Amino acid sequence: MMENKTNIQTKSVKIAKISIGIFFVGLIFLGSSFVFGQNSGDVNQVVKNLNDQIAGKRDRINQIQQKQEEYSRQLKVKQAEKADLANQLNILDNRLAKAQLDIELVETDIDRTNLEINKTNLEITDKETEIAGEKEHIGAVLRLLYKQDRASVLEVLLLNDNFSEFLNQAKYLEDINGELSSGIDNLEKLRSDLEERKVDLNKKIEELAVLKKDLEGKKNALDGEKEEKGFVLDQTKSSEKEYQRLLASAKAEQAAAAADIVALERTIREKMSQAQKRKLAGNDNGMIWPVPQNTVTATFHDPDYPFKYIFEHPAVDVRAKQGTTVKAAASGYVARAMDAGKGYSYIMIIHGNGLATVYGHVSKIFVQEDEYVVQGQAIGLSGGLPGTPGAGRLTTGAHLHFEIRKDGIPTNPLDYLP
Repeated sequence: MMENKTNIQTKSVKIAKISIGIFFVGLIFLGSSFVFGQNSGDVNQVVKNLNDQIAGKRDRINQIQQKQEEYSRQLKVKQAEKADLANQLNILDNRLAKAQLDIELVETDIDRTNLEINKTNLEITDKETEIAGEKEHIGAVLRLLYKQDRASVLEVLLLNDNFSEFLNQAKYLEDINGELSSGIDNLEKLRSDLEERKVDLNKKIEELAVLKKDLEGKKNALDGEKEEKGFVLDQTKSSEKEYQRLLASAKAEQAAAAADIVALERTIREKMSQAQKRKLAGNDNGMIWPVPQNTVTATFHDPDYPFKYIFEHPAVDVRAKQGTTVKAAASGYVARAMDAGKGYSYIMIIHGNGLATVYGHVSKIFVQEDEYVVQGQAIGLSGGLPGTPGAGRLTTGAHLHFEIRKDGIPTNPLDYLP
């Protein structure tokens, strides 16, 4: 009788341990969910506020882009009108206003990206907190189970007088295992989410760096637009007669350069020896950028070119600070090294495969005609600032005018550049 009483007491103690263990496991998971729920609520509100600000920045970006489209439309209208001083000043004013909008657009985009970085950092911190909490509460469950000396299924079977009580206790054990499995799955999902947010953050940081570099370029473009307008006003003294004289000089200058380039290339290729031609043919390494790759400010036959009504733009204009080293885009013979004082100065190089390159608005020339240059060799310095050596009659600020010609005909340099 005494032995039966002891067995009953042992059974009761073990069942009590299991029940207490299950009770405390439930409290751990319930308490953890309550705390995380409170923290997530606070974070969600901050994220919502950031999302509202981001949406506001995107709306502003759309508004700026609509204004830019309007200025582009007005620019095309003005370019189709007669070439007089008032019209040219309107074109320059439109370009100036558009350049200022370009700056505002990039600045707004930078603000938007910074907000998204802040939001992602907040989400990362929140996920790290959840992961730490999840790890702690899984650890607490394991410690509790060991402390309570959790019974095995066999022990539960032996301790229960009937099958119904056994099923109940077995279900408790299954619930505990289920909670642990669920916690581990949740932990893995949190880790996966955290890694995704870190990747997203790195992309946004890279995007921000590009935007900041672009902003610097846009500010330089604005300075160029201001210089261009100031140059036109200074040269014409607001006189229509002086402006027409300036246009006539610019047209003559460009026409002379174009005719010289076409005639010279044909003549030089005809006079080349077979050895020289073979040397050119053996240097087929493609083209490189003649100045550090930067913003293209005017494209080939650019519809927005400010002097489109005077002549088509047969090149790309690449932004380059005054005095930037200009390098040969490919190996070849220098056909022309034209130093025109404060007129339009340029260098022309003959290459293989019927190609030739022209480097315009150069402020200094390092090479001589008939000299053989190799790809990447310094051939001069860039220019283009109004009123400076090599800039010419009409200029759009500091840049390099870069042409590629195929059999004497201008072609799009971007089709050849890396």
